[in-house]
Amino acid sequence: MSSRRTLLKAGLGAAVALPFAARAAWPDKPLTIVVPFPPGGTSDVIARLISAPLGEMLKTTVVVENKTGANGAIGAAAVALATNEHTVLLSDMSSLAINAVMDKALPYKPAQLAGATMLAYSPHLLCTHPSVPANNVLELAALSKQKPINIASSGIGSANHLGAVEIALATGMKFVHVPFRGGAQSIADVAAGNTQLVLNGMLATLPLVQAGRLKLLGISKRTRMALLPDAPTIAEQGVKDFESGTYQGIGIPSSMGKAVAEKLAAALVAVIRAPDIRAKLAGAGAEVMTSTPKETSDFLAAEAKRWSGLIQRAGSQLEGNA
Repeated sequence: MSSRRTLLKAGLGAAVALPFAARAAWPDKPLTIVVPFPPGGTSDVIARLISAPLGEMLKTTVVVENKTGANGAIGAAAVALATNEHTVLLSDMSSLAINAVMDKALPYKPAQLAGATMLAYSPHLLCTHPSVPANNVLELAALSKQKPINIASSGIGSANHLGAVEIALATGMKFVHVPFRGGAQSIADVAAGNTQLVLNGMLATLPLVQAGRLKLLGISKRTRMALLPDAPTIAEQGVKDFESGTYQGIGIPSSMGKAVAEKLAAALVAVIRAPDIRAKLAGAGAEVMTSTPKETSDFLAAEAKRWSGLIQRAGSQLEGNA
């Protein structure tokens, strides 16, 4: 997975260099960024971080609109079925790749949604409510065998749900899945003590860890992070080679013209690579990753294939308890 991030971070150099004057006269109306989850989650945080500078670069108004439900499928459908070139999706793997292999009854055809560019990656943090008497993954697994742990996620088949399933398959952990409409709701529910466990993107979760409202058990990178040097990886706690995280990217209607898609991607890359935004993301544990529209679609296809394999291994566990 790290090699894929390296490839993507190297992408779009050529696209950034292309002059906007050589492209079509777009946009000629406000641009809407659809976030398929509630406010406060990783996708929403990044959308609001880039909306103003993106608007300045494209010389238009950029509006962030939250369209929630069905693990991101409602928002994704609004973009996939859009009849204009001014509506785009900012989301994680749930609606960019996983839903296409997880849910056979989507309100749109997967081929109607394409990729423009990836934006950022941050690892998942595995956290419990502070009252849970476990301080590492193996203690948590042992505790769950006495009584299943309630785990919150951003939806059935979301990347954080599938990551938890992968941990459960490796450790024998037993959990009762409690899906929400987005990551912000899931971490808030664990912080409130209503549910016990969450595996969620670092960008949205770290502030609650730092505030002492969540207890951090492990991070989903294969190596420890300089930002959290004392936090062990999940891989070093017995889940061999485990790595997951939240990949944020831009989806567009497949009907969007190539020139418009390239202009949009170039603007997004320039904005996300700006030193101030890159610094804000790095301070929260996220790294910038960018790509051309083709590289993005290829990456999403590879991710869909990867998660499809886990879905097949997990079987009925994805519908409820693990």
